[in-house]
This record gives sequence, C-alpha cells and structure tokens, in this order.
Amino acid sequence: MKKPNRAASGQIRIIGGQWRGRKLPVPDSPGLRPTTDRVRETLFNWLAPSMVDAHCLDCFAGSGALGLEALSRYAASATLLEMERSVAQQLQQNLATLKATNAKVVNTNTLTFLATAGTPHNIVFIDPPFRKGMLEETVRLLENNGWLADDALVYIESEVENGLPPVPAHWQLHREKVAGQVAYRLYHREAQGEKHAAVD
Repeated sequence: MKKPNRAASGQIRIIGGQWRGRKLPVPDSPGLRPTTDRVRETLFNWLAPSMVDAHCLDCFAGSGALGLEALSRYAASATLLEMERSVAQQLQQNLATLKATNAKVVNTNTLTFLATAGTPHNIVFIDPPFRKGMLEETVRLLENNGWLADDALVYIESEVENGLPPVPAHWQLHREKVAGQVAYRLYHREAQGEKHAAVD
C-alpha cells in the first residue's frame, strides 16, 4: 500500500536541521514507503524537545527518512536497520554523502537483530512493512531486550484499520494523528522504580 502524498519517486528530502533541503536518492524497491514530508514535519515537531543528543534506533529504516531527519536535527547517534541489501547500501552511501559519522546501517532482519541483548535508546522509530504482522513482535523485543531507555519515546506508524497497536501498559500515548489510511502515534515509555515485567 502506498501512502498518500508520498515523497517524489526516487528521492527523499530532509526537511529540517543542518541538512535542511538536501535531497537524497532512494532505490526503487517494492513496498518502500518513505514517510511523507507532512507526517515527518508533525512528528519532528513532537520530538523537538527531546531530539538533540538523543540516541535513535530506526527499526525499519527503508528510505532512511526518519533516521536521517533525526541526525539532521542533532541526534547524538542513529542506528538504521534494513533487510534489503540494495536499500541498505543506498543508506550507507547517503550517510557518506552527508558525512554522518555518528550513524550506522545494519543490513539485517529486524526481528532477529532485536532478539539479541540491546543498548538503551532514547527515541525509536517503528514503521514496519504493512500487512506483515511484525509490529507486535517488534514492540515485545524492544521492551524485553533492553533496547529502550526508561523514558524512551517510541514512534509507531501503522494502518488505520488495525486500530491501536499492542503496547505495554507503561507506554503512554503522547500524540496521535491520521493521514489517509495511515495512523501515526508517539508513545512515552514511563520510567518505573523497578525493572518492567517481560511482555508476553
């Protein structure tokens, strides 16, 4: 499914920060849906108070629209996970073009990667392929394997038809909007005094 008002075919545009206005190539890959400029502008307005010096994880990087935007807005680091080799290679090239030394691309299956012990991230982007049933498992692995800082912000982009995504009770819905058939939500993971129970 293609999103409405998607970015121009073959490229993305960074909309804010140090690389504002830069256009970067995106390979023609089936199912690749760059998050639209309109959605990104709203999302990064939400994230603005927390973005500088944040450690970010882009779970399904694709075009890199989210991870690269975060880096442009002075995130401390970004890890971009991408399964398709050609897409991951283009992400590497785009990082080199931008001279972004505080980021890395991992050519991997996201669920396999997240199943290992992680390091805490302040901001996490989850924009999985639609209709693949990957969202719930992604959330579970992030929560259970140490990928999230206590007060992490987690962005989830999903189909409107699926309703609210399955998230732990201590993930509080912070912001929510709908664009066409796509819902996008920002959750705040509340810090607790003791270790969170594992999510089944």
